[in-house]
Amino acid sequence: MDIEARQLHRLLPGPSLLEFPGQDPRPLFVSVLLHGNETTGWEAVRALLKSYGHKTLPRTLLLLIGNVAAAREGLRRLGNQPDYNRVWPGTTLPTSAETALTAELVELMRDRHLFASVDVHNNTGLNPHYACVNRLDQRFFRLATLFGRLVVYFSHPKGTQSAAFATLCPTVTLECGKSGQSYGTEHAMKFLDACLHLHDMPDHPLSPQDIDLYHTVAQVVVGEEASISFDGEPADLRLDARLDHLNFTELAPGAVLGTLDPDYPHLPVLARNEAGENVTDDFFDAADGRLVLKRHAMPSMLTLDTRIIRQDCLCYLMERMPLPAADPAGRR
Repeated sequence: MDIEARQLHRLLPGPSLLEFPGQDPRPLFVSVLLHGNETTGWEAVRALLKSYGHKTLPRTLLLLIGNVAAAREGLRRLGNQPDYNRVWPGTTLPTSAETALTAELVELMRDRHLFASVDVHNNTGLNPHYACVNRLDQRFFRLATLFGRLVVYFSHPKGTQSAAFATLCPTVTLECGKSGQSYGTEHAMKFLDACLHLHDMPDHPLSPQDIDLYHTVAQVVVGEEASISFDGEPADLRLDARLDHLNFTELAPGAVLGTLDPDYPHLPVLARNEAGENVTDDFFDAADGRLVLKRHAMPSMLTLDTRIIRQDCLCYLMERMPLPAADPAGRR
């Protein structure tokens, strides 16, 4: 528990699953460091386990420590690696050692009667803390709102840990702000501790005033051939140095996200919906040399880190959605 994320490679040869027995045998599954530069999950688990000392946990904890090789370098992933949160069952990536490993792990977990699954992440841009769910299910909403009112429903990108485990138990992805912030560690630790103490997962319907629910409707990437700058230097796409301040801000049609090289032949961004379809023309236009939003949307995960933009995306676009009515079983 004294080992920093960058040092874990000294103890672990790769992705590793650790079990900490608890009084309630129905395990809480927690994954950390699926992205090696997102260290809050590891810091939260360290703090949590230290707080219990030699006492038995209230519930069994299954801890997956992910990309220790990337963590050593402080990177999301290494150049020769796939994204460790895109290789789970349901992925669209080619078969690899990582996809085989995640498929094996999901099958192993089917017989463990998991209580819940929590995947802990960070952002590189300015974002509030929020939770993500993959199913419109009251149990998932209840789990998410233990972290906060702000909840995002998404079904794209494919191959995420939370989506794979949603077939086994209620799941949530925690977005804990930037790595290295003590508040993020404390918030995640308190959430995990609350999950260890829960006796059952409530499934009675939430009230609409208890949740701010958003739906991710598009992922926005920058074309591989398009150059990017944030400092006003010439580039195909010149973005504002305060762009990430727009995260979780409801933008109206006409909002400007950047300026364009007039000689660039087409829009340098591509937006895909949940089905993977190209919906760029629904969201963006080029007007007077500017990249302009065509419809109401709220961005998340806007980042100023060009490496992250290249490895993942520029941002996601969301829309507010009403809380779905519960079915007679209390689930939807």
